[in-house]
Amino acid sequence: MKLAEALVNRSDLQRKIAQLKQRLERVVKVQEGEEPAEQPKDLLRELEHSVNELAKLVRAINRTNSGVAFDEHWTLADALAERDRMLQLRKLLNDLLEQASITQDRFSRSEVRYQRTVDVVQIQKQVDDLSRDYRELDFRIQEKNWTITLIGS
Repeated sequence: MKLAEALVNRSDLQRKIAQLKQRLERVVKVQEGEEPAEQPKDLLRELEHSVNELAKLVRAINRTNSGVAFDEHWTLADALAERDRMLQLRKLLNDLLEQASITQDRFSRSEVRYQRTVDVVQIQKQVDDLSRDYRELDFRIQEKNWTITLIGS
């Protein structure tokens, strides 16, 4: 199985677990004298099986990410950490830009005026550069995911 397939399966299992949890929540209590629409024991068994399968899959994905070279300097896990760093920094800078661009309506001369203390143009350029670098790295990661065989599959 390719790593990309394992990632799709992981996402499907996470969605299935969330749905099983919702289904269980609907049947753990019923009005006295009523029967649940589904048997909680069966749902619990399926939930436990799905959680176990997810854990097994995550372990294989983690082994693969940490054991496969991304390039001459990084493992795939390193590339994922770098992508996450870029995403986090880009979001923080975007939030900062949003705060810096808030306009204050003044209704009289006595109201407080605000001025920016950051270089919005420079920060916007940094956000644009991070966005481009993120897209390029993400594309390389996705490309690699379709060529790497999952370790332990």
